[in-house]
Amino acid sequence: MRIRDWDRALKVRLFGEFFSNLSFWMVFPFLAIYFADEFGTSMAGILLVVSQVFSVGANLIGGYCADRFGRRTMIFLSATVEGIAFILFAFANSSWMDSPIVSFIAFTIAGMAGSFYHPASQAIVADVVPEQARSSVFSVFYTSINISVVIGPIVGAVLFFQYRFALLLVAGIIFILVGIAIRFLTEETLPAEVREQLKNSGNNSWIQVVVNQIKAYGLIVKDKVFFLFVVAGILLAQTYMQLDMLIPVYMKDVIDVQVLGNLFGREWTVTGEGSFGILLSENGLLVVLFTVFVTKWMTKYPEKSVFFLSSIMYAVAMLIFPLTANFWVFLFAMAVFTLGELMTVGLQESFVSKLAPEDMRGQYFAAASLRYTIGRTIAPLVFPLVAWIGFTWTFVILAILAVLSGVIYLITFKEYNKRQNEISA
Repeated sequence: MRIRDWDRALKVRLFGEFFSNLSFWMVFPFLAIYFADEFGTSMAGILLVVSQVFSVGANLIGGYCADRFGRRTMIFLSATVEGIAFILFAFANSSWMDSPIVSFIAFTIAGMAGSFYHPASQAIVADVVPEQARSSVFSVFYTSINISVVIGPIVGAVLFFQYRFALLLVAGIIFILVGIAIRFLTEETLPAEVREQLKNSGNNSWIQVVVNQIKAYGLIVKDKVFFLFVVAGILLAQTYMQLDMLIPVYMKDVIDVQVLGNLFGREWTVTGEGSFGILLSENGLLVVLFTVFVTKWMTKYPEKSVFFLSSIMYAVAMLIFPLTANFWVFLFAMAVFTLGELMTVGLQESFVSKLAPEDMRGQYFAAASLRYTIGRTIAPLVFPLVAWIGFTWTFVILAILAVLSGVIYLITFKEYNKRQNEISA
């Protein structure tokens, strides 16, 4: 499905979200450094956990709000609130005010607003795109996000630390403009029958929605294979979530100003913040360039081997980082890290669909998201761990968790094959 054939709501969303994502990736990767500098590594970890708990709570009812109040309304409100939060964040880092506490509050509000935004944004695709064309539409948005990941951190490495107020202010204005554009340039896409069905279901309370979501997640303890899959995913999340948490703080700590070499008669140097921005852009660029290739490559091998080796790649990357303070070695470590990411990017959801009974696919996919929600909630605890045992042993523990995840994946597929054999018998 070509972009020119898209519904206007999708075109406006693609254009607007590219700039909002670009603004986000100029800011988000450096927040761990910012909070660690302002509060110390231990307190920063605790605060980030608290922030994620609020975001998880918002995520539980985000889909309900999109169905209850409409996609357009929720995007407008969420983007506007997120924009106001960024503007508040800007003024908390201005000549008028210097308040890390207000900055944290603004960051938390922005995270919650984002949790309300994304379910409504994704639902628009399901509303206006035929099922057979949805994967191509989602791939365009995925590519757009990764382009912003390539550009954003490099620019943000300079702007966030030297022109923070202006960067945050402009980011806030962009989020508000995106919300306004969706509100006034598009039509509501929520099907009337969906809203009517929600009204007639008797589940009109957001509290009831949360209760129902939690009950649905209870299925993971009943399905042994699925339970193991989710546990392995949560453990592995402790490694790849560190791309936004431990790794930037570590690189700032070990790299002050490092000489990369001489070229065109000039000595090229990089700071800790700048080096992390480059690494994050490397990750995004490799994802854009090699996702399709690696996905096709991995389909030639048994799934259990791919999942296990993906975990090992993450473990190897975690062990490389603390070995040196050399930027070029960090580039290699990030390449290994990204290979681990790409190996399973096309297999994760496919395996969930295999496990899910046809009448419970929605619940299974919702429960599968616990790999990320629980993983992201736990991941900031590495900061108190660093304060206790240091960076090197923290990376070692993360590598051990990744290996343990790989072992659990092997057990998962052993149980899955046993189940399949019982069914066929």
